[in-house]
Amino acid sequence: MKIMDSYPLITVKNMRASRDFYLKHFGMEIIFDANWVVMLGDAESGRIALGLMTPDHPTNPPGPEIFPGKGVLFTIQVRNAAKAAAALKDQGVHIFYDVHVEPWGQRRFTLTDPSGIVVDVVEQTRPQEGYWEKYTVAAAAAV
Repeated sequence: MKIMDSYPLITVKNMRASRDFYLKHFGMEIIFDANWVVMLGDAESGRIALGLMTPDHPTNPPGPEIFPGKGVLFTIQVRNAAKAAAALKDQGVHIFYDVHVEPWGQRRFTLTDPSGIVVDVVEQTRPQEGYWEKYTVAAAAAV
């Protein structure tokens, strides 16, 4: 099997509020919008980054329950995390994990959207010297 594309499709309690959140704060665009589902991403390429749907959608796939907001990080990669965090704060967005430089090679911050989806905004950086060595296959085999 060759995967052509992938994206999360999340059943949420506040689809329109979440849609508007990603349009306003992350510059996503609408690829497809119906009263029960919306696909967001880059309109020029048609590439979907995120799908949101209501719990009362007519397609009724398995697992139509509202996402409870735990166990998933929706990661958005940016060029400058500190600048993105400052812009979001200026727009009144609450960031619950402020900008941190992580030893594994990210500058990141975290917030939630109106439906409780945890959004992890990251900028890739150089990892701390030697950080990944303890997690390699060779290190795991030595344990």
